[in-house]
Amino acid sequence: VYDRWLEEDGPVQDAAGHRLAWPSALGRRPPENPTARVKQMSDSDAFELYDLRVEVVAGQKEMVCSHRPGDYFELRGEELTLPAGQSFPIYPLAALLPLLPAKQRMTDPNDWMTTDAEVACPDPHCGARFRIVRTGVTTFRHGEVTRVPLDAPGVRHGDVTSVPLDALRPRRDP
Repeated sequence: VYDRWLEEDGPVQDAAGHRLAWPSALGRRPPENPTARVKQMSDSDAFELYDLRVEVVAGQKEMVCSHRPGDYFELRGEELTLPAGQSFPIYPLAALLPLLPAKQRMTDPNDWMTTDAEVACPDPHCGARFRIVRTGVTTFRHGEVTRVPLDAPGVRHGDVTSVPLDALRPRRDP
C-alpha cells in the first residue's frame, strides 16, 4: 500500500527535486502503516526522517516571552535554521529540542507523537504554543551521518539488538 501511495501520489517537489511535502501534508490521507517504508529500506543503509517546521502560535493567554505569532524555525536532519533576522528564545527551544528527534521519525498512526502537534511554552505565564508540523521527508544514508559501522558490536542492520549491561559497565582491575 505504501509503495503504491508513493508512486501514485508521490511527494510534492521543487524545481531541484527536493521533497517539500507529502500528500498527507496537503490534506491527503496517509498510508495505513507509515513504518512500512522503513522496513523496505532495511536492505540498504538509507533511512528517512521527516523535515519539521516549528511555528509560534498564540494561545489563550498573552505572550510574555520574546517570540511572536508566526515566528518559526525549520529542522531538516540535524540542521536547524531560522529565517534571516529572526531570533528564537533559548528556554522554549530547550523545551522543544527533546521532542524533535521523535517527531522526525516515522511513527504509528495511533502514537501521540503522530497526532499531537502543539506544545506549550515552558514559561507558565506565557500563552504561546509551538506547532510542530511535518513538512516533508528527507532520505539520509547511515554512512553519511555516523562513523559507527552497521556491523559494529551491538548493532544489527535492519533490527534492534540489545547489548548486555555488563558490556557497558567499566571493568575494575583487582
